[in-house]
Amino acid sequence: MPPEYYQLLEQIQAVDFVLVELNLYLDTHPEDYEAIQQFNTFTHESKQLKKQFEKKFGPLMHFGRSYSNYPWNWDDQPWPWQV
Repeated sequence: MPPEYYQLLEQIQAVDFVLVELNLYLDTHPEDYEAIQQFNTFTHESKQLKKQFEKKFGPLMHFGRSYSNYPWNWDDQPWPWQV
């Protein structure tokens, strides 16, 4: 796989980690406006990175959460969880 494959996956993982942490924080601080703004910013970034990844390398999620190219490309390897 090209280096960009691994770079994008690492960026997605980092942004999603921040989202998990912000989600946990917001569970106990639901009125922290700045944290909510950060959560929304990182949510947008996560969606953009995933869209970019899927356009270049194929789907990340299943059950209708990611589109497939033609022909059906779910059997393309490696899958993100295999690297």
